[in-house]
Amino acid sequence: MEKERSLAGRWMQYGALALIVQLAVACSDKAAAPAPVGHEQQAVDAAIVATPAADERLVVAFGDSLYAGYNLDQNKGLAPVLEAALKARGVKARVVNAGVSGDTTAAGLARLTFTLDGLPRKPDLMLVGLGGNDMLRGLAPAETRTNLNAILAELKKRGIPVLLTGMMASPNMGPDYAAAFNPIFPDLARTYDATLYPFMLDGVIGDRALQLPDGIHPNDKGVTVIVGKLAPVVAEALPS
Repeated sequence: MEKERSLAGRWMQYGALALIVQLAVACSDKAAAPAPVGHEQQAVDAAIVATPAADERLVVAFGDSLYAGYNLDQNKGLAPVLEAALKARGVKARVVNAGVSGDTTAAGLARLTFTLDGLPRKPDLMLVGLGGNDMLRGLAPAETRTNLNAILAELKKRGIPVLLTGMMASPNMGPDYAAAFNPIFPDLARTYDATLYPFMLDGVIGDRALQLPDGIHPNDKGVTVIVGKLAPVVAEALPS
């Protein structure tokens, strides 16, 4: 019971913060307001990625600011920490940061081909983590589903295995929005036989010690918690 109350409290805090972010975006007088989950438009030049060694797996983390390492030192983001964690597990892998802060699923779809074509070779695994900005902007879940479906279809066409990291609707979005948004990730994972990590912020959301002051993004300690849960899933998802 205490655990349930604690989780509910964290979700309510997340919902309140998400609402503040949404109001800030809605009140902006700029036509193209920055996306809530990160606002830096970080360029991802996949063409300059060094070719992995022959015995290294190539893992590409394709997502938004939760992948990009928003407001963290270069070696503290998801990709470098995940790479180190995999190596500690005996998995030789090069993890490429293809996260762009502020990306919606539409923005991710728009840059997918460029990212893939710029890689030194076909990835052994693609982590896909998009949808949080769609939700915080209140975009129609049907659009999010369509865009993610197109991304996963292209990866399947290219024969690239996928690990999909899911997102959940903030409570302030209401039950109808959650009912349309939350099933997107498990549904598409089943459709495309992708590995699913249900909630990217599991173990971090609501814990101020693990978050940046915005109450949404993980700090370096939060990234360590996420990677601690995610690394075994990634290792298992890599083709043998």
